[in-house]
Amino acid sequence: MKKTVPVQNQMNGVFVHVTNLKVSAKWYSDLLGLDIDVDHVKSPVYNVPLVGTTSLTLDDHTFDPEFQHVTSPGPIFNLYTPTIEEAYHYIEEKGIEIVRDIERVGDTAWFNIKDPDGNVVMICNC
Repeated sequence: MKKTVPVQNQMNGVFVHVTNLKVSAKWYSDLLGLDIDVDHVKSPVYNVPLVGTTSLTLDDHTFDPEFQHVTSPGPIFNLYTPTIEEAYHYIEEKGIEIVRDIERVGDTAWFNIKDPDGNVVMICNC
């Protein structure tokens, strides 16, 4: 029997901590093939428009002068691709830093990249 708890089994959003909101909003939008007018990007957060129910929020912490940006050595989230090799070449052509080449376990494949702030993002086929 499933227990009733006040925290739901549902992921609503991912926050990515950035140092320059406009640069990051442009970078993520370009990566995902989205149009953006950076003049409409206003601190402290920008919500990258995604398909699905999970949101991607870029946060520059201008409201918190004591905040220190620290990146994780591992991926903080992943973005989906149905064709891992095509995605890898797309990333190479854009000149985005690849920090882990394509790896495979069974039918699952992934590689890791870095955003302008050094946040690691996984590109994965699952």
